[in-house]
Amino acid sequence: QAKYLAQIIVMGVQVVGRAFARALRQEFAASRAAADARGRTSHRSAAASNLSGLSLQEAQQILNVSKLSPEEIQKNYEHLFKVNDKSVGGSFYLQSKVVRAKERLDEELKIQAQEDREKEQAPRT
Repeated sequence: QAKYLAQIIVMGVQVVGRAFARALRQEFAASRAAADARGRTSHRSAAASNLSGLSLQEAQQILNVSKLSPEEIQKNYEHLFKVNDKSVGGSFYLQSKVVRAKERLDEELKIQAQEDREKEQAPRT
């Protein structure tokens, strides 16, 4: 019986070891993908996210915009700001989130415009 118990323990350790190794590989791949995604965003955009406390994606979700269209951002901002006004039973907290999201998206629009200008001015080879 001790032989069977030892075999069961060895098999269990092998299964757990393989699962742990697989989890480590997955975590490493996820970490690398996140680092690559961070690398693709500009340093200015990352700094704006840090300053505002909102990532670009969070700001887009709050204002329900998929692309950075100034008109769509403004339209959604005005609507959400109005419906969250305390005088109509809204939430000051949500209203402030809407304001922060608009500020973050406006900053991103400025960053993109500046980067576009820099690309145009760059010498062509």
